[in-house]
Amino acid sequence: MDKRHDRGSYRRRLAAVSVLAAGGLVVSQGVAFADPTAADVREKIEELEAEFSGLNETYNTAKQDHKAAKKKLDEIKGDLKDTQESFDDLRGSVRTLASAAYSGADYSSPVFLIGSSGPEDILAQAADLGYLSENQQSSLDRYVEERDKLEKLEAQAETTEQEAQDKLDEAEEAKEQGEAKIAEQEELLEELTAEERAQATAGVGDAGVSNAGTGGGGSSSSGGSSSSGGASYDGPATGNAKTALDFAFAQVGKPYVWGGTGPGGYDCSGLTQAAWRAAGVSLPRTSQQQFGAGQRVSWDNLQAGDLLFFYGSSPTHVGMATGDGRMVHASTSSKPIGVVDLSSYYRGVFVGGIRP
Repeated sequence: MDKRHDRGSYRRRLAAVSVLAAGGLVVSQGVAFADPTAADVREKIEELEAEFSGLNETYNTAKQDHKAAKKKLDEIKGDLKDTQESFDDLRGSVRTLASAAYSGADYSSPVFLIGSSGPEDILAQAADLGYLSENQQSSLDRYVEERDKLEKLEAQAETTEQEAQDKLDEAEEAKEQGEAKIAEQEELLEELTAEERAQATAGVGDAGVSNAGTGGGGSSSSGGSSSSGGASYDGPATGNAKTALDFAFAQVGKPYVWGGTGPGGYDCSGLTQAAWRAAGVSLPRTSQQQFGAGQRVSWDNLQAGDLLFFYGSSPTHVGMATGDGRMVHASTSSKPIGVVDLSSYYRGVFVGGIRP
């Protein structure tokens, strides 16, 4: 996890110029420290956006794994309860058989010439020496099987419970790291003037968000729609794609929520999953899973409703093309759901498109 930079140290790291002198590395006394430029901050913000998306994907995957482990644990506990009941019944039967064998036995038989610790041990020894009937042997076999099954289930339950907790811890750690990335990004922007901030964020994240209520480019703003009442889509989409986009636009202004699947807020893949579900199409939960859930399309062949994936060979962020040079997406926890221009920044980090 990257540590947050204090403003002074970040400035020095970006601006300090070092020279070799007296056989060592020293800082020239004539060098003045400069504030980071808009270009410096922009580069760092692009890096933080990608890191945030990766942490969100880690969070969603870990939460999915935690959910699966909890479900498995519940199933094991149900099986464990049934097995315990069956084992208790069989143990009673075995003890009865052993007591009967003990009380009605020939004391000169080999069974009693062998040391035993109790009725169950006596019965086991009797089985070894062939003193049990077929039915009695069957009861003993079932008892041993249920005992072994019970021990395995108890061990499996303990392991699965720990696995579930580990996945939950992993998710929470990813969330904490992601929020630290956002805090670092906001701190960097505080160091800039309004004009420099615009330069540093142009085309990155939700900067330069178009008017979400129109079908065209509209006017630009730095934060997108702040209304939780949503927006209207009137772009070129038809059929299921239009239904999905209508849903997505209705969420504009709602908050980004870690692991959010609605209705109060969404993360990136939660939004696309819910939007296409409204159109009757089932998508997997995470960005990486959705990347394999349809027909692959290139940047130049994107159509309204297509899913756009970003950052690395295993993409960690997804948005939905509007068909007019923009996309609707849930970006980061610092911004509400919004509509952005598909700038050169997004083209540069584009991995591929999917048509559900």
